[in-house]
Order: sequence, then structure tokens, then C-alpha cells
Amino acid sequence: MKLFENHSFHIPVLGVGYSIDTPINVAHYGISSVISLVDDSTMERMREFYSNKFDIPFKKITKEVEDFRAKRITSYLNLVDEIVKHKVAELKSSAIHAGEEIEKYVHMLPDSSAIKEKFNLAKISRDAAEEFSKWVNEKLHVGSVDVNIMTKLDKVNSKNGVELPVEYNDAHAALRGYANSGLTSSLVLSAGMSPRLYSYLENFRDFFPDVNGFIKKKIILKVSDFRSALVQGKIFAGKGLWVSEYRIESGVNCGGHCFPTNGILFGPILEEFKKNRDMLFDTCIEMYKSALHKKEIRQPAETPDIKVTAQGGVGTSEEHDFLINNYGLDSVGWATPFMLVPEVISIDSETIKILADAKEDDLVYSGLSPLGVPFNTVKGVSMSLHKEELAKNGKPGYSCTKGFLKYNTEYTEKPICTSSRQYQTIKLKELEEQNLPEEEYKRAFGKITEKECLCNGLSTSTLLSKNIEVKPNFKVTCCPGPNLAYFSKISTLKEMADHIYGRINLLDNRPRPHMFLKELNMYLDIFKERIEYFMNNREDSKELKQLQAFRQNLIEGINYYKSLFADKKKEVVEELERVLNNYQVLQTEL
Repeated sequence: MKLFENHSFHIPVLGVGYSIDTPINVAHYGISSVISLVDDSTMERMREFYSNKFDIPFKKITKEVEDFRAKRITSYLNLVDEIVKHKVAELKSSAIHAGEEIEKYVHMLPDSSAIKEKFNLAKISRDAAEEFSKWVNEKLHVGSVDVNIMTKLDKVNSKNGVELPVEYNDAHAALRGYANSGLTSSLVLSAGMSPRLYSYLENFRDFFPDVNGFIKKKIILKVSDFRSALVQGKIFAGKGLWVSEYRIESGVNCGGHCFPTNGILFGPILEEFKKNRDMLFDTCIEMYKSALHKKEIRQPAETPDIKVTAQGGVGTSEEHDFLINNYGLDSVGWATPFMLVPEVISIDSETIKILADAKEDDLVYSGLSPLGVPFNTVKGVSMSLHKEELAKNGKPGYSCTKGFLKYNTEYTEKPICTSSRQYQTIKLKELEEQNLPEEEYKRAFGKITEKECLCNGLSTSTLLSKNIEVKPNFKVTCCPGPNLAYFSKISTLKEMADHIYGRINLLDNRPRPHMFLKELNMYLDIFKERIEYFMNNREDSKELKQLQAFRQNLIEGINYYKSLFADKKKEVVEELERVLNNYQVLQTEL
């Protein structure tokens, strides 16, 4: 069994705004978390809020300021860093008197942590108390204030009608904002490969090692399979940049945007990383050293290592421990369950009640994202109700106020967003002219008007939770994964840590499938939908080949699970058989 001195879980990015201030809430307890760098305007408003709360001088960065997006991000991250350091100093001070905060810090650690034993001794021994106090001041682990950039969100920007250079693109400016901050942490890159953005990292010294091998700003790649990790790891290594962590996420059993594989299941993906981890390191390290030599950067004294972590649908301490011990993971990401922990994330009271009450049928795999990729969400939040009302009243779509998701050039020379009123008005007019049968028209109408304004929707709840004013037409989009269906208790951070480590149980008293089987169910639903599409489009030979590969990948994954759980967890095998009996579509001859 793998033992951890510090926490064995991290909190991944939660939408655009939900985890925007999570490090302020958890870093001083030794818990790492991730801030999204999408929305600089919300970060600016949150910077003002926290500057007032902690009596820190604030000067607004307006859009008239040169390079305002990068400067807003830098300023907010520096503020978060300052507040975290202040909270850590207070925590260390409380250790001398065994205060409430240090007790909370120690309590939340895994039971295997030697620090717990040391702390208990400190409470009964003066010598131990002095030793513990010294340890706290010198070695107290602080959670990392990590940041996330979706590489696809790299919109070109203009000023006074003139297109700005590439370094002012959204993702490039976000990267520069992080690179110029004082943080010592990690950059999580997600949503696919971006060679142009990857090359831009070479402009910032903090991403390269010093003579001792210390890297101030590390790189984390969020990936969905091993091949992607190897390809991208080699790209970075060839630039003298080291990927310190490969963060594997389920393609569908996650919150927010989904990037489904072609039927390759989570378990087999983790198994491939387990078997090829050394090969990944060996392939990249030689390229890395060679690139450093070419850049005339001194070879570091310490060889870097890699971490492999995973996230996507974990919900029990048993699953958490299994992932770590069976696949040798360095940490497990817990995201969706923390959407019921207002002590950790920024969420308004109306939305958190909807999440607490949500059941399986309320959590949907939708097409609401303007990016054109699937999006996991929950029914009943204010944005979903508002868009239906707008469509019903003949005014579908939204005013595009932030423009982070402007990518469609179907009808315009300059990109527009598919959730915008401009796009949906044109699209629906075109639909009217087709004179389709009623049922076909309704389906097409629903698909067009399903899109939501994520730029505002994923940050509105954050602002409402802080009583920061928002416009009346700004509504809430929420992005939990399917795993939320089995949690309904609004909890504290301490309770969630206790649940993760198996000290209490926060799950509802109703059947919950194993995380691997929940994902399998979702992929079987996708396969079924694609089969139905193919039956009406039999001439699509490319789709036929994709379906054949999808089916084969599913069968191989199912056989892997049967073998994996045969001796360890027979009830999972029985559950697997029930799943397969419900999906006869897998037997379809292609």
C-alpha cells in the first residue's frame, strides 16, 4: 500500500469561476487546487473583493490598459499568493498553542501520515511540542496554487479594428499573465494540443530548471490517453521543457466539457500508463537533456521525475485507494463532490440546492457548449430555464459580452459564438426555409437553441456567492459530472476529507455503480446513438470504420474489467453483467 505524508487528493479546476478562489480556502491546509484562467474580467472583480476583505490596496486594471488581460491575471494570482502566505503564517503561529486551525490541518491528513502521530505526541509532551512547532515552521506542506489554460480558447484579439499579434491571443495572454506572477506552482494545459502555445512557453525562464533542477513553474498535461501523453511529452522535451505531471481524465465521466475517446475505457488507459510509465520517462529525458544543452542551459544536478494522476468519477475511499495502489498514481482528483462544499468553492445558495437535490436523470450529457463538444451539466439551473424562455418568446441566444468562445465563421467573416443571438437568428431563419416535417424541425430547433453563454454562465454563480452585482440577464450554468447524483449533503471541507479517506460516508443510501462501470454505461449510450445515426446514413464508410473500432475497444475494455475484478471484487463483475444485458446494442453486427 502506498503511504502519503501529505494529501493524496487534489481539487481540479471547476468551471470558469467555481474554483477561482479555491486555493485561498484550502492551500494553507496542504491541499492543491486549480484556478481557471479563462475569465480575466471575473478575476478582476474577485481581486477587488479580496483586496477589500484583506485590506490590500487595489487599483483597477481597465480594458484601456496595455495588455490588460495578462496584467489582470498576474495581479489576481499575486493577490491569491499573498493571501495564502498570510494564512500559512497564521497557521504556523497557531501551532505553538495547538490551535484550532492546526488541529484541523492535521485531522484532515491521511491516517497513515506520520505527522498525525507527531502532533498527538506534541499534545502530551513538552519536548515533542517544541519539535512539532519547529517542524511546522520549517516543513509545513502548503497546497499548490495551480492554474488551468484550455488551449483551444486562444481567440485572436483586436484593438481599434486592428488585429493584434499572436501573443495577445486569449490563451497566450493568460500564459503570460501566469508566467509573470510570483507563484511557484504548476500550469495545467487541457483541451488538446497547441504547438503555437507550447512554443510560447519557451519565452519564460520560470518553466526551465535552475542548476539544482528546481523548476519554479511546472507543466501539467491533462490527457485522455497514453499516446497523446507520449506525443506531447516529446514535443515539450524537445524544447527543453519538462512535463512534471500527466493528469489523466475520463473522457466522459467528468464535469463540464467532455472529450470522449473512441470507446477506449478509463481502466485500460490507466493500465497502459502503468505499464509504460518508465518508457515515457526514458523517451522524454534524453530529448530534454539534449534540448537543454542546445539552449546552453546547464544540466541540472537533480534529474526531474514525472507524476501520474487521474480524475473523473471517483466517489468512494475504496475507489480512491484502488486507483492509487493498483495503478501507482501520485494523486487522485476529486472535483464534482466539492461542488457541495461551499467552504471550498464559490457557488450561490440557489444553485447548490439544485445540486444537492439532483438525481441521475437530472444530470445530463448535453450539447450546450458553443465549442461543439459534449458538456456535462444539471437540469434546472437558471441559464437552462432562461434560454428556453428566450427561445419560446422568439428571441433565442445571448448578447456576446466577453467573446471567449467566438469560433464560428459559417455566416460571418469574423468569428461569432454559436450561443449568440446573432448566430441563432441566422441559423433559425435558414431552418425555417427548409420546410422540414414537424418532429425533425423541433429536433433541429432544439439543437440550435440548446447552446448557452458559458462565458457568463460559468462565472455568475461565483459573483452571486460574494454578493457582487451581476446584470439581471446573467444566469447560472453549472458543470457537475454524473457522480454528483450519489451525493446530496452540503458538506464542510473536513467532512469531505474524511469521506475521501474513509473515515465517514457522505454517499446517499442508494445504488451507485463503480466509477469504471458508470463510464462504461456512458460510452454504451454514445455507441447506441452512433449506431442509430449510422442506420440512417449507411453510406458513411468512415463512420462505419470508427464504429467498428469503437465496438472493439469497448469489448477489450469489458474483458479487461472482467479479469481485473474477477478475484478482487466479484460484485463489480456481477454489476458488469447486468450492464451488458441492458445494452444488447453491443452485439450489433457491423
